[in-house]
Amino acid sequence: MKPLEGLKVLDLTRVLAGPFCGMVLADLGADVFKVESPKGDDARGNGPFANGESTYFMSLNRGKRSIILDFKNEKHKKVFLDMVKQADVLIENYRPGTMEKLELGYENVLKKVNPRLIYCAISGFGQTGPYRTRAAYDIIVQAMSGIMSVTGAKGGEPTRIGSSIGDITAGLYGVISIEAAMAAREKTGKGQYIDIGMLDCLVSVLENAIVRYFSTGVSPAPLGNRHPVATPFDAFNTKKGKVVIGIQNNSLWERFCKVIDAEDLFKDERFKDNALRTDNVDALKELLEEKLAVKTSDEWIVPLLEAGIPCGPINDMEAVINDPQIVARKMIIELKGHPIAGDMKFAGNPINFSETKCVVEKPAPALGQHTEEILAAFGIAEADYK
Repeated sequence: MKPLEGLKVLDLTRVLAGPFCGMVLADLGADVFKVESPKGDDARGNGPFANGESTYFMSLNRGKRSIILDFKNEKHKKVFLDMVKQADVLIENYRPGTMEKLELGYENVLKKVNPRLIYCAISGFGQTGPYRTRAAYDIIVQAMSGIMSVTGAKGGEPTRIGSSIGDITAGLYGVISIEAAMAAREKTGKGQYIDIGMLDCLVSVLENAIVRYFSTGVSPAPLGNRHPVATPFDAFNTKKGKVVIGIQNNSLWERFCKVIDAEDLFKDERFKDNALRTDNVDALKELLEEKLAVKTSDEWIVPLLEAGIPCGPINDMEAVINDPQIVARKMIIELKGHPIAGDMKFAGNPINFSETKCVVEKPAPALGQHTEEILAAFGIAEADYK
């Protein structure tokens, strides 16, 4: 049994943040019904493609079933409301006010149709505030949240994080909030409205950047790969390649210096504790890279790990998918049987339970693939749809 088995979720979302939320719920066993317009989720147009099908879309919508509903069609709106009556959760990531314009808003319509409904609205800036109606993509909220201002090379341009972290964080907060609302519903019998803003979510994970600002009054700047308060904690050049090393206390520092034959640095007054090492980070990095230049990254990683020093290589995607730890944890999965694209490989789900299961089994749906099947699941006659 999967933990969310039996949960009925209406997924009206598009592109990334909302679909990611719905996908995680599907991974956990929820029956997720992807409600799409006749044109489909915008992400279906994003490459790369396999036999004409978007693998981008497929990577965010596995395990769902797709039905086409045109909300300009009164029959389809009636079908949708019949589905809402039986649903546990609804997710949407339209711009605020869109559902109200469709006369399908939570407060005036859906809540009355189903008082137990948990309605999760994910948007760029949330349902309130002066920016509520603005359109948003990941790069916009990364810029406005400040996360780009602390990312990138030292002295370089503010840089977008390589993953769409604004969308993904909002999707994960969506899952957390839905599960919390489900727990509350068990006590009260009532559903509720959830308002998730991508900008809020990114601000919430800025951790020490905000604390450093309040402590110093100075906005933090990009530092490259190094940590702002722990040293050495960075990517270092070796004879061949780079090795990432993270040291936060003097015990590790002493062991590290022994492994790289740098006892002189351990005794150096400039580097005797973490605060001083951070104050003298540039000088220390230059000296460490001189020591590390005698071996390749692969040659250093073995003795460093044997000494208990946190370290690792900088993997590209080919290295990641073949990494023995990734393979052992089954983090690359193959989903078979997509009706158009065929068998495809994707990143797996990282949640592991001791009792209930989280096994990803079904590929993403083709547009409208399960329309008849979904109508039957909700007890809706095809004549009421066509």
